Amino acid sequence: MSDTPTAERRPTLPMGELAEHDHGPALNEATASRARLTLTWEDGTRADFPLAWLRDHCACPECRHALTRERLFLPLEAPTEAPETRVIEGNLALVWADGHVSRFDAVWLHQRRPGAPAPDPVPPRRPWSEAFRPARIAHGDFVAGAEGERAWLSALLRDGLVLLEDGPLADEEVSRLAGRIGPLRATNFGARFDVKSKPNPNNAAYTAIGLALHSDLPNWRHPPDIQLLYCLENDAEGGESIFADGFAAAETLRRLDPEAFRMLSETPIDFRFQDEAHDIVWRAPVLSLDDAGRVTEVRLNNWIRDSLRLPFEAIDAWYAAYRTFWRLVHDPRHQLEFALAPGEMVAFDNRRVLHGRRAFDPESGRRHLQGTYLDLDMCESRLRVLARQG
Repeated sequence: MSDTPTAERRPTLPMGELAEHDHGPALNEATASRARLTLTWEDGTRADFPLAWLRDHCACPECRHALTRERLFLPLEAPTEAPETRVIEGNLALVWADGHVSRFDAVWLHQRRPGAPAPDPVPPRRPWSEAFRPARIAHGDFVAGAEGERAWLSALLRDGLVLLEDGPLADEEVSRLAGRIGPLRATNFGARFDVKSKPNPNNAAYTAIGLALHSDLPNWRHPPDIQLLYCLENDAEGGESIFADGFAAAETLRRLDPEAFRMLSETPIDFRFQDEAHDIVWRAPVLSLDDAGRVTEVRLNNWIRDSLRLPFEAIDAWYAAYRTFWRLVHDPRHQLEFALAPGEMVAFDNRRVLHGRRAFDPESGRRHLQGTYLDLDMCESRLRVLARQG
């Protein structure tokens, strides 16, 4: 049955969602059978919905908490009878066999019809080309409102690397910027750390030596996702920052040497950091893949590789694969190199983008960066919230 108004007159029903669902086609028709409901919208779209799905997604206060929007209904039994079905003012109303009433917004259903992709402002990852240059967002634009912050987050999530420039030379500015997005991710180096040469260092970053490309803290079960480095001083000779897209290098390895790729993605090795207060160990392959075979993480840090505990017959093959990948990553054609200026901040995906630096002379001037980490989930969350603000 149907009683469909024009799209302009269709009332929007609350569905326990903060995302917009007020622009789209009204329903024309709904036909129920024992196991499914067939819906037709005014734009001609047609879709089948299982009755169990519709009952599970009822947004009434009995089925979804009115304040937290969390599901209260528990789908332990499938509906055994088709509900009474009506299209009222372009939206859907169902009366189930037990008398429970469910109301669904037409556009909300259209967005969630089986097989339709979920809309998401988070951009897909884009591999670097040889001409890649990171986006640069002005500090003033970032702090001024949603547009600048959204551009910064989109570039970070898409490219794995983004720069912020023209910021103040203020202590803890990196913490203030990160705090706009989410809680700082603390590690054994603290929630916020200073990168500068200092006596009795417990990490190579706190020296003046050059740092080969690496990912931070692969010895953790869950290494930090996003690293932020804010430059306060950089008068020393040398110390240029170096970056490479680890995912792109891994795909090149897969193409050029499939056996080396297989070895590094299937062979867990030990990573370990130890000092007087900590001894953090984790075992994982250099390359991690998802169920579809896509690279999801690169753990490359030659300083904190622990003893290589592999069967005798696998050791030489592992070293050969490691050397091949190392050469690909450090090929200058695949690298970015630049010197951070005071007031600039670089942010990068630590589980994708490898970073390093040239050696610098601490006697020639001061070099001081402040850094922190953020969780990828919080960066994606912040972008979705900003997208809702228009």
